[in-house]
Amino acid sequence: MASFEIQGGTRLKGDLIPQGAKNEALQILCAVLLTPEPVTIHNIPNIVDVNKLIELLGDFGVTVEKLSESSYRFTAKDVNINFLETETFKKKAAALRGSVMILGPLLARFGKAKMPKPGGDKIGRRRLDTHFLGFEKLGAKFNYDTKDVFYHIDASNLRGTYMLLDEPSVTGTANVVMAAVLAKGKTTIYNAACEPYLQQLCAMLVRMGAKITGIGCNLLEIEGVESLGGTEHTILPDMIEIGSFIGLAGMTGSEITIKNCRIDMLGQIPTIFQKLGIKMEFRGDDIYIPSQDRYELDTFIDGSILTIADGPWPLFTPDLLSIVLVVATQAKGSVLIHQKMFESRLFFVDKLIDMGAQIILCDPHRANVIGLDKRVPLRGITMTSPDIRAGQALLIAALSAHGKSVIHNVEQIDRGYQNIDKRLNAIGANIKRID
Repeated sequence: MASFEIQGGTRLKGDLIPQGAKNEALQILCAVLLTPEPVTIHNIPNIVDVNKLIELLGDFGVTVEKLSESSYRFTAKDVNINFLETETFKKKAAALRGSVMILGPLLARFGKAKMPKPGGDKIGRRRLDTHFLGFEKLGAKFNYDTKDVFYHIDASNLRGTYMLLDEPSVTGTANVVMAAVLAKGKTTIYNAACEPYLQQLCAMLVRMGAKITGIGCNLLEIEGVESLGGTEHTILPDMIEIGSFIGLAGMTGSEITIKNCRIDMLGQIPTIFQKLGIKMEFRGDDIYIPSQDRYELDTFIDGSILTIADGPWPLFTPDLLSIVLVVATQAKGSVLIHQKMFESRLFFVDKLIDMGAQIILCDPHRANVIGLDKRVPLRGITMTSPDIRAGQALLIAALSAHGKSVIHNVEQIDRGYQNIDKRLNAIGANIKRID
């Protein structure tokens, strides 16, 4: 188990370039299974979860060619569908939650698939009902075997239909869309997710020959086609990493420029951090954050305490609420953080309280943060990263804290953030990796 040893209290200065988006990459990589023709993907992040999925595709017989540090060509011409029956598949797929999105492409192209219960962050219940209910609407037959803990799906006769998703799940929508593009007839998906990453997937599928309308809204219409061809695709910069860097700059009083952000795809992220009092300038497609000695939380128009909550796009992403909570601990003022989508994601606040933060955890979904106004710095402690996003939030807290902090289990951070210690050290951080 690896750890970070962090000497906090240092202001950083310089440029940061966000990695390719993890959540988009997992969808896009699964989509290569839809065609036997080559698919070239650029800006793939070099992170654990993505690398595991690329390895899994190779195990299926997909030809994987690395063209550069972040560009790959995938050719799924000779897919070995029998790999699903192996112990290796069960072990690797169960260790990676993103593996669930191979189901849609496999069902569409080969008419069958199976999947062990996937892993991922321990942030509360993360049900898969939306995926399987969508497949059933398309005509697939679903069975969950409690003995071998496998989901079995037979989709030998997928047909288009109308469906109202029970929730606007991003991965669920992606899976159903990938299954529907090769189904017979027309599929209408209402209450579909419309996140930028889902828009990117749909745009890529259209370039491959799919017929999809309504991209960017919650009503998608898909006319099934006989086959799809190859294409070339560039993954967006990671909006979660961009938000993390904005929070880092404010928390540590640093002067940072985040390059090539695709600001048009960030939604409410800049606005929410501005409500925390963090100043920023948009310079073309870059975000410049000046050094600030203090920052003050906004209030609602009537003067009542600000509430920041998550929700499906275009609402604020749940993946950044951990960062927002940490940044609020050193602001002037109070804020209520309401994590609606996952009931275990706020349980890392006990570590922030040990560092000196003033937080009242009201229940599993809500935390009241009373900002310290940077009058009393957080103090360094030893802690353990529980998941990707909380781990990054704790790293930001440690970088702002007085003294030395140690974060164990940083493999969780590595799952979502590419070489984060080296990149932050390059602009003045003091992070030592201990294996």
